[in-house]
Amino acid sequence: MSEAQPLDARTAPGRLGVGVVGAGRVGSVLGSALRAAGHAVVGASGISAASRERIDTLLPGVPVLEVTDVVERAELVLLTVPDDALADLVSGLAALGAWQPGQIVVHTAGALGTEVLAAARPAGIIPLAIHPAMTFSGTSLDLARLVGCTFAVTGPGPVLPIGQALVVEVGGEPVVVAEAARPLYHAALAHGANHLGVLVAQAAQALAAAGVAAPDRVLGPLLTAALDSAVRTAHHAGDGTAVGASGVASLTGPVVRGDAGTVRAHLDQLTALAARDVTASDLPAAYRALARAATGRALAGGRIGTDQAERLLDVLAPPSAPGTARPTDPPHGEG
Repeated sequence: MSEAQPLDARTAPGRLGVGVVGAGRVGSVLGSALRAAGHAVVGASGISAASRERIDTLLPGVPVLEVTDVVERAELVLLTVPDDALADLVSGLAALGAWQPGQIVVHTAGALGTEVLAAARPAGIIPLAIHPAMTFSGTSLDLARLVGCTFAVTGPGPVLPIGQALVVEVGGEPVVVAEAARPLYHAALAHGANHLGVLVAQAAQALAAAGVAAPDRVLGPLLTAALDSAVRTAHHAGDGTAVGASGVASLTGPVVRGDAGTVRAHLDQLTALAARDVTASDLPAAYRALARAATGRALAGGRIGTDQAERLLDVLAPPSAPGTARPTDPPHGEG
């Protein structure tokens, strides 16, 4: 929407006055999505120039206010600040008496449930933790990504429908995640998305070192196909079967062929690259760790036998520290 909703939009059935505390990449986009769903964004806080620019772009016409003023105006407070700042913000506002009875307070920290909102609970707020399983650029492109995106919703049982309804309104799909499970849920997302980015960067660097002028053109089709296959396999990960749990149905390459010689050659080349380019120093250890994990899953899924797995793990063993013997070396003075 190009213009701010008038404040009297809150009088429409089910419409809320939304306050965005922390107009970063997530807050500005979710605020814009809620406004597109018919809610009124009544204020937003943003300290940095980037945050203020996002407010101008994604929430045009919305006043930039102090945090306490945003909370005072809002019926739904969207807390989209860094995770480590959340508890202090909530308790600080509680000390100021800023929270209001019946106010819906939503935070978007993936690893945290509603316990972090405990300081506001005595005021009679409705606590919810709603986390979109999506990476954000802080631009209007993110609005389309919300459609069909899964949101983890955590909160007391009686108010879960409120959180689920808000997710549906912005085009998302709500999934209830228990309070105690939030850290594991978020670890899974970070491991998948963040480490995928590192993996792609490492692969692109190795291709460039091999003389490939456009690594992205090589990796794009290959990784897109691999990711699609892996995600399809992940659909069955909860069925308890060996292949479903291990996720090896989508694996290809030397590990699932038991080709220890090729794996050794890979490590030799990556180690040589790391020796001549310090920025690639993390490549051998990363390859070794992921290949060991792939070996374990290939064995569990029946793609390789025990002998093949042992040969692979011997090749993938961490290098010995200077002055120490490898486990297979005879003790000093023997042999």
